[in-house]
Amino acid sequence: MGTTLLLVRHGRTAWNKIERFRGQQDIPLDSFGQQQAEAVAQRIALEYHPAAVLSSPLKRARQTAEPIARACDLQVQIHQGLLDINYGQLAGLTLEEAERSFPALLQAWRQNPHLVHFPEGESLETVRKRVEGLLSFVRDHFAEREVVLVGHIVVCRVFLCALLGVPNSYFWRFHMDTASLSEFHFQGPYATLIRVNDTCHLASLEPSADGA
Repeated sequence: MGTTLLLVRHGRTAWNKIERFRGQQDIPLDSFGQQQAEAVAQRIALEYHPAAVLSSPLKRARQTAEPIARACDLQVQIHQGLLDINYGQLAGLTLEEAERSFPALLQAWRQNPHLVHFPEGESLETVRKRVEGLLSFVRDHFAEREVVLVGHIVVCRVFLCALLGVPNSYFWRFHMDTASLSEFHFQGPYATLIRVNDTCHLASLEPSADGA
């Protein structure tokens, strides 16, 4: 059977709409993000039987994980391996603001993300070490079971790099929408990608008139 990992990106926040550097800033879901969280929760409860729901400690991830845990009659477990990257001096800036203040850094981030260390922040390698620690924890504690992991876009991209055995230079080749579901199976030391960025459970949702 192997171990099944269900990777969920958190639902939408106000800072997703205007594309601010979020990182470890503790932003809640907006009202549409809450709807997304409920939708992915119902999808998982209908199709899977997870033994655990692990979440980043940040509010937007916890608020996505909580409906999943309720629907599956579980409690959310916080794991630091799902914590978002620390953007340091860029945290809270819009793309335009970051472009004005850190043009060389933004260019490097777009072209060679694996080489960037954000000033007063972190690098993708730091995130990858956290992700690899999480994977070891899951293998040790949830062998032959299904586990939900709720994290962030940077974590999800690095997670894909780690599971597929490719370097962090592949970072921009992956994308996961808010409240998307990705599935992996572990059989022995290797992971198989079953689905990625699945959002069919969100098809009937519509943002409110004010965009929130």
